[in-house]
Amino acid sequence: MAVVTEDFTEFPAPEAEDAAPPTSAPEADDGPLGWDGYGAARQRARERTGERESVISGTARIDGVPTVLISFEFKFLGGSLGERTGDRLVAAYTRARELRLPVVSLIATGGSRMQEGMRALTQLQRVAAQSVLTRAVGLAQIAVVRDPTTGGGWATLGAGADVVLALPGAQIGFAGSRVRPADADPYAYSAEGQLAAGQIDAIVPPDRLRTTLGRWLGLLGVGAGAVVPGAVGRPAVPGPAASGPAGVAPPPPPPPPHALGSSDLPASGWAAVCAARDERRPRAAAYLDAYFDWREEISGDRCGGTDTGIRCGFGRRDGRTTAFAAQCGTAVRPAGFRTAARLIRLADRLGIPVLTLVDTPGAANDPDAERAGAGAAIADVFAALASVRTPVTSLLIGEGGSGGALALAAPGALWATPDSYFSVIAPESAAAILKRDANAVRDTADQLRLRPTDLLDLGIIQGIVPPVPSE
Repeated sequence: MAVVTEDFTEFPAPEAEDAAPPTSAPEADDGPLGWDGYGAARQRARERTGERESVISGTARIDGVPTVLISFEFKFLGGSLGERTGDRLVAAYTRARELRLPVVSLIATGGSRMQEGMRALTQLQRVAAQSVLTRAVGLAQIAVVRDPTTGGGWATLGAGADVVLALPGAQIGFAGSRVRPADADPYAYSAEGQLAAGQIDAIVPPDRLRTTLGRWLGLLGVGAGAVVPGAVGRPAVPGPAASGPAGVAPPPPPPPPHALGSSDLPASGWAAVCAARDERRPRAAAYLDAYFDWREEISGDRCGGTDTGIRCGFGRRDGRTTAFAAQCGTAVRPAGFRTAARLIRLADRLGIPVLTLVDTPGAANDPDAERAGAGAAIADVFAALASVRTPVTSLLIGEGGSGGALALAAPGALWATPDSYFSVIAPESAAAILKRDANAVRDTADQLRLRPTDLLDLGIIQGIVPPVPSE
């Protein structure tokens, strides 16, 4: 833990643990199954590690940011989860909610403790319940996956966190090394393989872990969203069912970015299409760099996929956190839409406003995209934007191709740059459907009324953003 914290104050052991048989006679306690030698094995683990269980927890400051820290000791019976481990985890989550602090878990575990049988396995349900309660009051959960992290520890504290970071080369997977198929590809169970499969957000070297955790806690920690003075956090559910403190105000909507490209408005529909498709036009990366002081990104849809055609994460601007989902000018794949939906829902739960940048010729429509659930993924983003309570601002920065672009456009809060267009369908496709020849594409573009000025007249956008003011 010294790698990531400036200070640490351990929580006292839960009452159930204090009531356990004294450590001077561990052999008398072989657990709920009466597993021969289990008590002696626990005593040896205590002597070897100086700990009474495989998990310790307490309050800490990580790069100056207060948090509740949970840390696994793998040398204590392989970091396995037993009943008393569950007691400690429940107590840690409970204290996090009482203190209104985010939770950081440093995980290294082989899974549930077989010497305690089903009494150990059911601790996963307790951990999952605590995670849900903590999520419901708007507190972030960040996992650091160490080597190894397998079994129930990965399937609860690890994969269930809001942001999942991993150490290089860490062994990660639900199946431990001794229970996998004999011919299993080890890459699939590595940090690198899990990153490629969209299951973790980033791989962080140990010497950068403290700084990276501090940045994430600064972005997602208490007070990241706008709140009424004196109040912290945010209720996750409006109305009487809200479990957060009263008096919490929603954050203000983020302002749309200034236009970075041409300030000339296109004279025709086809001119608008050409301006948006110009390879020299600024893309999402340029807009994010100009808008945020600094930012961190998430990766993956948690369903087996990633998409470089969309960038999602959280950034700091003028001392406030804003989430972002930015299309990068390519056809967005199902994994990209699912990642965006994950980002939007997380921001909503934490009370953080969202900025979306719209720029795509449309959703990917190849057979692989259809098999991966393109329609369902787009529907998920529509649903996420339709249900959020946190404000969302959208800026059309290039191509607005049909439903794939509309999925990330906030209803009633969409702006446009001068070098952009938005259309129900690409003019080439519209001409083809209407059985017009190629020479009619330009006229079709005009008929679609897709220019920024057309969109403003039709009431589709709120306005056309100006360029950055000159100093």
